[in-house]
Amino acid sequence: MFKELGQFASLMKQAQGMQGKIAESKERIANLKCEGDAGGGMVSVTMGGSMRVLACKIDPTLFQSGDKEMLEDLIVAATNQAMEKLMELQAQEMSSITGGLNLPGLNDALSGFGFGK
Repeated sequence: MFKELGQFASLMKQAQGMQGKIAESKERIANLKCEGDAGGGMVSVTMGGSMRVLACKIDPTLFQSGDKEMLEDLIVAATNQAMEKLMELQAQEMSSITGGLNLPGLNDALSGFGFGK
């Protein structure tokens, strides 16, 4: 019985330590910036850690072409690339919290703290 209590106390201590790591990681993620580009750099999108688009830059020559659909496609591609990079960094950050452990349900629990997939 005392062994189980000791194990429980140890588990609670580890959980408190992980909670602190989660808070630190959440702050690091909030400060991240990732850039995606498309069309050979003619369109670039910068996305912040909160999954918000911070900036979108479009080469002026794209407006001259008059190809609205191509421009829309390039913006979507650049935004998706920035988002994928950000999600990859978030996954790396989550892995650093868990020490690479793959615990069932942990990713769902961490997503409640503002982490991505």
